Amino acid sequence: MNALGWIDPCSPTPQWDTAQIRRLARRLGYPLRWADPASALGLVEQVEAAGAEVVLLSSSAHIDVVTLDRLMSRADVECAAP
Repeated sequence: MNALGWIDPCSPTPQWDTAQIRRLARRLGYPLRWADPASALGLVEQVEAAGAEVVLLSSSAHIDVVTLDRLMSRADVECAAP
């Protein structure tokens, strides 16, 4: 299974969030790739393009409700701290 990690580009603690996602990926046994916040594609489109089956977040606060709904229809979503 491929996992895509995502951190909100406006996060005040990106190093902490990165560590949380890496730890979650390791614990769940997923190889981790990172979504590109500077990409012209949105997160959902990046998930589809990468063929990711799981999106890893440090917290559900890193994406808005509409994106979360769209994302959950295409991939599993795992959060380190819901």
